[in-house]
Amino acid sequence: MQYPSAYSLRVGILGAGRVASQLGPALAAAGHTVVFVWNRTAPAAEALAAQLPGAQALASLSAPLPAADVYLLAVPDAAVAPLLASTTWPAGAVVAHLAGALSLSVFEAQPTVRGGVFYPLQTFSPGRAINWPTVPLCIEAADSVVEERLLTLARSLSQHVRLLNSAQRLQLHVAAVFANNFTNHLLGIADTLLAEANLPPALLAPLVRETVDKALANPPFAVQTGPAVRRDAPALAAHRAALAPHPAWQALYEQLTASIQAQL
Repeated sequence: MQYPSAYSLRVGILGAGRVASQLGPALAAAGHTVVFVWNRTAPAAEALAAQLPGAQALASLSAPLPAADVYLLAVPDAAVAPLLASTTWPAGAVVAHLAGALSLSVFEAQPTVRGGVFYPLQTFSPGRAINWPTVPLCIEAADSVVEERLLTLARSLSQHVRLLNSAQRLQLHVAAVFANNFTNHLLGIADTLLAEANLPPALLAPLVRETVDKALANPPFAVQTGPAVRRDAPALAAHRAALAPHPAWQALYEQLTASIQAQL
């Protein structure tokens, strides 16, 4: 995806982990210039910068930062506030974090910084290519200048850009954890149970696909199936017995069964 030079921005990326390693090349492909990459471990910054034409890997943040239109903080949530405080930012720098659960208020302690949020609603894993035009990008900004720049970046990558406030973004992030992280954990449990019975994971693939397709096409609670909905006592008891070797999973089974039945 290539955009006219009028839309080109200079971007500094602080962090070189899973998100930055996908976002940096995407920004470059969209016509923006990544001017530098910094990471607390220099080899990671060097490896990412090497993929980005003209980008330099910063060895430290002790010197004045190279000029950029936007500085993106692609670091863990807990690292954002310390990084903001320990970095000497150019006056009026537009700085945005990429976190789902971190409020815009984290920038209030740095009055010389113009803060914003550039939150990509997606899961990032090594070796998995991201289809950026389909990724919802959620923007929040302290002022109109920040909003305009972040919207320029977002619209150059995605067809799904939204302005959300911190409370909405937090609720979205919690929902995403249920939809993605918890679902993946449950699939991991299912995979282990199949392995214990010498059964291949592929057996569940059609069921998983139909479950997701159906839940996306309907209100999920309205299309719930299974022994909890039927209040099938013999099946529930058999499942509890089968899970006896895994007490934590047995307790989770009980909690989910109760939650399903509470929605009936």
